[in-house]
Amino acid sequence: MNPAPNESPKAGLRSLPRNIWAVSLTSFFMDISSEMVINLLPLFLSNVLNVGTVVIGVIDGIAEMTASLLKVFSGWLSDRLRARKWLAVAGYGISALAKPFFYIASVWTVAIARWADRVGKGVRTAPRDALVADSIEDRQRGLAFGFHRAADTGGAVLGLVIALLIIWFTQSADIKLELGTFQTIVLISLIPAALAVISLALGAREVAVTGQRARPRITFKGLGKPFLVFMLIVGLFDLGNSSDAFLILRAQERGLSLIGILGMLITFNLVYTLISTPAGSLSDRIGRKRLIVGGWLIYAAIYLGFALANTGWHVWVLYVLYGVYYGLAYGTAKAMVADIVPAELRGTAYGTYNAVLGILDFPASAIAGLLWQGLGPWKGFGAPAPFFFGAALALAAAVLMLLWKPGSGERHSP
Repeated sequence: MNPAPNESPKAGLRSLPRNIWAVSLTSFFMDISSEMVINLLPLFLSNVLNVGTVVIGVIDGIAEMTASLLKVFSGWLSDRLRARKWLAVAGYGISALAKPFFYIASVWTVAIARWADRVGKGVRTAPRDALVADSIEDRQRGLAFGFHRAADTGGAVLGLVIALLIIWFTQSADIKLELGTFQTIVLISLIPAALAVISLALGAREVAVTGQRARPRITFKGLGKPFLVFMLIVGLFDLGNSSDAFLILRAQERGLSLIGILGMLITFNLVYTLISTPAGSLSDRIGRKRLIVGGWLIYAAIYLGFALANTGWHVWVLYVLYGVYYGLAYGTAKAMVADIVPAELRGTAYGTYNAVLGILDFPASAIAGLLWQGLGPWKGFGAPAPFFFGAALALAAAVLMLLWKPGSGERHSP
């Protein structure tokens, strides 16, 4: 039975099946662990190991590219095996086993640990998303993905707060990160990482994949025209969605302190957490397209604000509002993927979706870096240039999404 139009998100959450709660709890725990460590990793490499920015970029770039490619294969494999859970458990397990190696103060061990952590993410992401889609009826799909995003981001908030408290109590007001502090954070991060694996292994159940048995191929054609058009539009948007590191650099450039930046990140994740679940539920009632278009228009306005910001507090406020975009659009887009592809191909679709966005992150950030330096026709614009560029592409993508007619396969189009 369809939920009543005035049904509250809280009431809807009580009806979510066991798998949604298990996957969400797993993401909550893993994000606590990951946010504690990964956000401080560049500072550890720079402050403690004296590694240059080029090496830091190479380490992160290789890791993210590996994850992107694995997402496609892992999603395809989950469709081929018609099983999601244990691939997702394996992925979370790999990431958990990688965490202790961050403790060893060596560039090579950190690089290997970072790579292994991203391998785990590449293995788990598509099967996990497909498991969420398989475990919920289409009328509550937006709510399920919104709740999962809320749990994931809630873990990020708690992880950042724990890291901030450890830094506060171990090295007070020191500017640079110290080895002992980072190692303490790594050791504490092992606890939620282990709980994440246990939650999924014991809490989730395999769901029979509906639809005809197929031999999925990793091609856009096999996933259908609606998915291809959707990815073209999302890809255009993502090309202007550079790394959030540029937003942090913008905050620092406009005069925001280190403590201010950490507070900004925590508040952003809190806003993201609070909005994701009701936004997902809303998409079940009024349509995915409206939420995605609305989120992208907000993104365009915020990026225009980043370009025009004069002070650090301007950036702080804009970054907090940035959580509204994420809450509205991120989980909703994932729910829409399940709407427009056959159930037996969801793993391949989610793998392709995540991989394309992951691969586009590299040129998006490279373009942003070039624009920031004021090359070509953007000479003289400097730091605001990548934000003007991102706002323009977001606006173009929003218009295309609004005009797109997915057809009968998309059950929730307005």
